[in-house]
Amino acid sequence: MTTTAAMWEARAAEGRGAALEAWVREAVLPALRGSAGLVRTELFDAPGDRVLLITWWTGAPAPVPEPPAGLLGRPVHRWSFTRTHAE
Repeated sequence: MTTTAAMWEARAAEGRGAALEAWVREAVLPALRGSAGLVRTELFDAPGDRVLLITWWTGAPAPVPEPPAGLLGRPVHRWSFTRTHAE
């Protein structure tokens, strides 16, 4: 079975890291729950008011919407990876 990991990473506007993470928890995660092919989600924060969401899929990943205006310090970065090996 092919698994795709979709990574979504955003840097919040100055001092808005908690608000950005709250938006992901309150808007994005509920919207993704129940999506066809969703296997797992993980949410991380990092220094510099950065928020990282990694989702695992057995099909095409569902897109994560753009955060509301004013939450971002720079454009969102998105990557998808296909698993080639797991133990």
